Amino acid sequence: MTNNRNQGKVLTLVVLISGSGSNLQSIIDAIAAGTVNARIAAVISNRTDAYGLERAANAGIETIVEPHQQYSDRKQYDQVLARHVDSFSPELIILAGFMRILSPWFVTRYSGKILNIHPSLLPKYKGTNTHQRVIDAGETEHGASVHLVTEQLDGGPIVIQARVPVERDDDVESLRKKVLEQEHLIYPEAIKLFAQGRVRTE
Repeated sequence: MTNNRNQGKVLTLVVLISGSGSNLQSIIDAIAAGTVNARIAAVISNRTDAYGLERAANAGIETIVEPHQQYSDRKQYDQVLARHVDSFSPELIILAGFMRILSPWFVTRYSGKILNIHPSLLPKYKGTNTHQRVIDAGETEHGASVHLVTEQLDGGPIVIQARVPVERDDDVESLRKKVLEQEHLIYPEAIKLFAQGRVRTE
């Protein structure tokens, strides 16, 4: 086991999820292995059926469910979300399959402190359905990007990227699997870079 406790401060994280939480699991595993110098203070979901909540509970991490349907607009929900986040005083907020666009109010409040992972080589293919769009465009390369969140959708500064080849027999599912495998490697690595003080914004 590699231990990096002398390589930067222990970052406090809050992770936001909506689904299965496979990227959350990769971060949990990296912290447990000592390769990422961080602790997850809480996992917050906007969906009660998100499997990532079970992953968090199995790791002894506090979970909060805050469904968005009962709020009249995005900012109202985000203000409630922010109260939850602030109660844990995180140094980084990790979006791990959080399927909501954050309001400008929320993004501004935590400027430089929100990380997201996107399944494309940004700035190419922002938004959804990236694997099909890559195939349709005849690309020979695809990948994933970890970036800081700004008000521009999938447009913040890139922290780290991973590339995969697009083979002639690839379909959406095979590409999704290849890219997800890389996501599980680079998301913990991006958090590690923050913990080591190797990422800064100007």
